[in-house]
Amino acid sequence: MEPIDNDTEFLSSLEERILKAVEMVSTLRKENEGLREKLETALSDRDSAQQFNSESRQEIAALRKEIDALTAERKQVRSRIEKLLGQMDLLSAG
Repeated sequence: MEPIDNDTEFLSSLEERILKAVEMVSTLRKENEGLREKLETALSDRDSAQQFNSESRQEIAALRKEIDALTAERKQVRSRIEKLLGQMDLLSAG
């Protein structure tokens, strides 16, 4: 009768190992799904950040152009005011 007991123990042990393997696969699948969701979120966040970065660079370039234009305009205004002041000095001296 020992062979039957050994077979029963063997089958019980095999069944237990199979159940553990099924549980492990199920757990790993859930973890994998969670990781996939985190990856999708991270990729989406990265894409949003890249888009924001691109838009920011474009805005910075536009602002630099505007600053350059305003600086040039300021120089022109300053030059014209200096000329007017010079003419006023000539008028007051004469």
